[in-house]
Amino acid sequence: QVQLVESGGGLVQPGGSLRLSCVASRRTVSPMGWFRQAPGKERIFIAAVSWSGTDTYYADSLKGRFTITRDNAKNTLYLQMNNVNPEDTAVYYCAADPGTWGAMSPNTWRYWGQGTQVTVSS
Repeated sequence: QVQLVESGGGLVQPGGSLRLSCVASRRTVSPMGWFRQAPGKERIFIAAVSWSGTDTYYADSLKGRFTITRDNAKNTLYLQMNNVNPEDTAVYYCAADPGTWGAMSPNTWRYWGQGTQVTVSS
């Protein structure tokens, strides 16, 4: 079992940047990823990174503005968000262990954090 705790959410202006963090309770020898869920909408995949941090994959619609990285020495996953817009407003979730590399469905990911709210507004 692993616990995941996200942080770094908050209010940010359109065009601004934000970095989210997710700390794992122990070393996580599996891919990790980020999802988000806007009010009234399904939880959707953003990005994932391999255990080593060398391989990544992204949702096509978000690739370019968001960057996923991890620091295994700190058991921490990051999501750098740039040039945000109001459509990025959502609860952002950290996840671990997708079962299969390349998985984007939230149903296949084993571990989840509680989420951190990101609101983009002027």
